[in-house]
Order: sequence, then structure tokens, then C-alpha cells
Amino acid sequence: MVLTPESLFHVAGNLVLPGWLLLIFAPRWRVTRWVVGSGALPLLLAGLYAACIGWHYLGGAASQGGFGSLPEVAALFQDPWALLAGWVHYLCFDLAVGAWASRDAQRRAVPHLLLVPTLVLTFLFGPVGFLLYHALRRFYPQPAPVAPVLA
Repeated sequence: MVLTPESLFHVAGNLVLPGWLLLIFAPRWRVTRWVVGSGALPLLLAGLYAACIGWHYLGGAASQGGFGSLPEVAALFQDPWALLAGWVHYLCFDLAVGAWASRDAQRRAVPHLLLVPTLVLTFLFGPVGFLLYHALRRFYPQPAPVAPVLA
């Protein structure tokens, strides 16, 4: 398999989708906790991001674009490696936020059916799902820590 931005785009999509399906359909399964909840899958995506952004800055388009203005960002994303890095950045952070929301919802005893729409929105529209989950969690305060029983 030749590593091109297009082929890695498909790899990233194929990596992230099972993570979201696990969060939605099997949130308490130990595989879900290990693959997504532990951060393993988001960290794998973070590694892919680092490789893509490194390839951009080590390649011929290294001086193309920047972050100082919208036209500079647009110029940056003309390079397929930088565009792929941006996409993987979204995938990684959105999944990390979804994993955090799932863990937080379990601690707060938020009914999973109420969490699912926030996960779907986080997957599709990142910050919108994050915002909705923050509104939802206000109705489910975190339980007080249980003090250890001393014998």
C-alpha cells in the first residue's frame, strides 16, 4: 500500500468509526474502555497526525501557508498533507472529547440514551456535541467521593 494523503484519509476514517460505534453501542464493554476510553485510539490518531504534519513541514510545501490569517490557513490547506493533518486533528480531538463525555456520563449516571445524541453531534459537528453535553451534564452533578472506611 502506497502511503498517500488519500490512502491515509481512508485509514483514518476506518480507524475512528469503530471507536464511535463502540462508544454509542457498547459504552461499558471492556474492549470499549481499553480501545477508546483509555485513549489508545485517540493516541493512535495523534501519532498519525504528527506524521502527516511532519511530512508537510519536511516536504516541499513547508513554507506554504501559516496560522496568522485566514488566507494563510487557506494556503496551508492547499497542501494535501497539511489538509490530511487537519482532518486527522478533527478526528482525534472529537473522539477524545467523545471518550471523555462517555466516561464523565458514566460517573454522573447520565442515562446513556441521553448521551447518544451528544456523541453523534460530537462525531458530526465536534463543538456542537461538546456544548450539548456540557448543558446536559449540569443536570447530573458528579457524586461526592466516598471516603475510605478505616478499620
